[in-house]
Amino acid sequence: MRKWMPLLICVLIFSMPVLAIGGTYEGSIQGFSCVTQGKVCPIGKEDPLIAAERVFVLHVKAGKYYFLPNIDRGIMARHLNQMVKVDGVMSANFNSVKADTMYVMQDGKWRKTWSQDWQDEIYVDITSGVPLGGN
Repeated sequence: MRKWMPLLICVLIFSMPVLAIGGTYEGSIQGFSCVTQGKVCPIGKEDPLIAAERVFVLHVKAGKYYFLPNIDRGIMARHLNQMVKVDGVMSANFNSVKADTMYVMQDGKWRKTWSQDWQDEIYVDITSGVPLGGN
């Protein structure tokens, strides 16, 4: 048994980057251009910035951000410069989180504003009943 222990430890260590990590990520919604230039998106000029910016990210701290590829740009834009909390799974290969739920801080409390389940339910309601992904 002890002969296999180092091999087992190596396998576990090297397989970790492949594993997806679920968690909660807090930060603010910012424009990708602002974040990569080290700036906070202009406060009070959100509408012109939304018109100019194509990609929004979850900015968690200086130099650290995540793409949220399954949350629509319109939803992200609506929450520009707001504190949000995202529950989801971090990609092992990319700087992104596949979101399950997004909350926005309002009046000192987290308010659920989006979830993949809600989006799937609406999609079924407005289409022929085929959920996203064709399941």
